[in-house]
Amino acid sequence: MNNKQIQEQRMRTYFLQATREILRSEGLKNISVRNVADRAGYSYATLYNYFKDVKDLVFECVLDFQQECREFISDEVKNMKPGRERLVQINRAYFKYFVQYPGIFELFYIEKTTDLAHRQPTIEKIDTFLPSLMEEDWEVMIQEKVIEPEGAALLQEQIRFFIVGVLISYINRRYVADYPEVMAMVDQHLNYMLNM
Repeated sequence: MNNKQIQEQRMRTYFLQATREILRSEGLKNISVRNVADRAGYSYATLYNYFKDVKDLVFECVLDFQQECREFISDEVKNMKPGRERLVQINRAYFKYFVQYPGIFELFYIEKTTDLAHRQPTIEKIDTFLPSLMEEDWEVMIQEKVIEPEGAALLQEQIRFFIVGVLISYINRRYVADYPEVMAMVDQHLNYMLNM
């Protein structure tokens, strides 16, 4: 890398880090070119030298948060064989990650898609994220004839809606149980759904 490329990468990193910090602490509603530039310590005009607009920054942050979540889940399920038990643990870890980072959950599932990004890949990346974490597990269950492919597709969708729905209720304090109680309920429902 030459000096210009290094400088460009450094500047992009400053703006991305500022965007991530705002998203985590204040949410999407506080993302603006000026807020990001102020947090990064540069003028808002400088941001446009490295990004088309603030929505491009949000898209890159979505990818970063997904990678962070993927690594979190990977640590939670390491040494587990693909299949039913690991599938349950993946969903538990997914739930746990978003309980720890409600601002990221809000970005992924609460914000209006029109506010999130003008690029369809952002929405698609979010919609397919949880299913992508479980692909190997569903494939093993299909190969072992535990479930038919059509049933796996339906159950996968049902689990995704269940996890996101419980997260919405829990994070917004609509579900009054404490964390251990809500995790016990999540386990109970996942085990019921996956006992087919």
